[in-house]
Amino acid sequence: MEFEARRFLAVADVADVLGITPAAVAELLESGELRGLRVRGAWRIADDEVQAWIDRELELERRRGLWRQAQAASITDLFGGR
Repeated sequence: MEFEARRFLAVADVADVLGITPAAVAELLESGELRGLRVRGAWRIADDEVQAWIDRELELERRRGLWRQAQAASITDLFGGR
């Protein structure tokens, strides 16, 4: 059985990567939006979990953009002029 090494980051490191405060990262962890684990009371987050969170947020923003476009579309945009 092979063991796949994972790199774990501290809250401050994740905050730097995401461009947010450590308190905001802690809120994401407490809410379950970002998955992590506690090691001796301190949060540790796998780098692939950070990337997965980023991917989910990008997809959510993409969908919001599509929704805004659909809401702003005119009848002509949707069905063409006749």
